[in-house]
Amino acid sequence: MSSAPPGPPLPRRDRLDRRSTRTPARGPAVRADEHHDLALNPRDVRFDWSRLPMHWVPQEPMATHTMNVLHLLLPEGERWFVRTFREALPLVTDERLREDVIGFIGQESVHAEAHQGVLDLLLAKGLDPAPFVRQVEWLFHRVLAGREDLTGSAGREHLIERVAIIAAIEHFTAFLGDWVLNAPGLDRAGVDPVMLDLLRWHGAEEVEHRSVAYDLLVHLDPSYLRRMRTMAVTGPVLTWMWVRGVRFLMLADPGLEGRVRPTWRGYVQASRRGLLPGLTGAARSAAQYVKPRYHPTQEGSTGQAVAYLARSPAARAAAR
Repeated sequence: MSSAPPGPPLPRRDRLDRRSTRTPARGPAVRADEHHDLALNPRDVRFDWSRLPMHWVPQEPMATHTMNVLHLLLPEGERWFVRTFREALPLVTDERLREDVIGFIGQESVHAEAHQGVLDLLLAKGLDPAPFVRQVEWLFHRVLAGREDLTGSAGREHLIERVAIIAAIEHFTAFLGDWVLNAPGLDRAGVDPVMLDLLRWHGAEEVEHRSVAYDLLVHLDPSYLRRMRTMAVTGPVLTWMWVRGVRFLMLADPGLEGRVRPTWRGYVQASRRGLLPGLTGAARSAAQYVKPRYHPTQEGSTGQAVAYLARSPAARAAAR
């Protein structure tokens, strides 16, 4: 794959770009769709990690490892998304939503494998991710797994609860996707171009399919209470896992030898340089989710995401 730099982020376009025809009248307000005929298709991307440095944000180990947590969480997490949505597919009675769920499954399957390649590289460079990854596997294979002992209404309830958790997680991944598409600080810092393309390709697809998990949840259960309950659990747990992941990576990094520790002050300083999402922006995004008339299309731009995917080196190579 060509390692040519993907270039700076595209300017924002109209953020109000998708209307769901599946949301009931009592559900959240939604917005007009500038790509209402958009089909979600997986892109069979490949990345060449042979020249990736350990600290691919130059001179910024904390910023590097804060984003590296994605590679710890996403392979197993997105495989769990796929398993759960395949289980939910027979419950979908809306044909357009069914197509979107199938497209979502395809995209998330590719995401999992793309990030797995980075884990393999970290191991080759002397940073063994296995201790943390085993904990992630335990979470997704044991705590959040489907339960064969539950049938009927109990089994359906357990399934919808997992879909609600995915909808909450997808809110955060869409926020991160929108951020990375609009983060010129990463270009100024000289971030490795292959990693930057991975992050922006993945971020663009997260924005592209940001409504699917939420629309599936509303299709199965439009309850505001369930949405709030699962976000109240998912948000803190995800934050806790991310903090633990950063600490693990920085302690396991053989080049740092335990001399550099992550701090909240260091995070804030990196975010001010445009290397990490700002905490205020993240909190503001989380607050959007609790609004009764929230819909994912109120944040991010499908047009911007599709435009980046049209010029992403990895996506263009896959198209050829």
